[in-house]
Amino acid sequence: QVQLVEAGGGLVQAGGSLRLSCAASGRTFSYYTMAWFRQAPGKERECVVAISQSGRTTYYSNSVKGRFTISRDNAKNTVYLQMSSLKPEDTAVYYCAASIQPVRIFSMNEIDFWGKGTLVTVSS
Repeated sequence: QVQLVEAGGGLVQAGGSLRLSCAASGRTFSYYTMAWFRQAPGKERECVVAISQSGRTTYYSNSVKGRFTISRDNAKNTVYLQMSSLKPEDTAVYYCAASIQPVRIFSMNEIDFWGKGTLVTVSS
């Protein structure tokens, strides 16, 4: 089992920045590809970014490319999501996710472990 705990959500104005973190415990963190999903009200959960086990390879959805940056620190068992130039449409619950699959933009059924999520609200 891997336990994932997100932190860093909150309210921010459009154009602002926010950094999310996800602390992992349990099995070896570096075994897993990590990803961030988000789910806006009334919408399906979508993968917006993913990072390989080593951190060398990342994938971004078109909706966040150039604005969001994922990184990981395997020594601290933590993955980060730096969000910049935030827009009201980025408002969502953000979920940290772990998968044993190779890095890509994931579907929900490819995820092995989920965090409980953290709410990000971007005001206009």
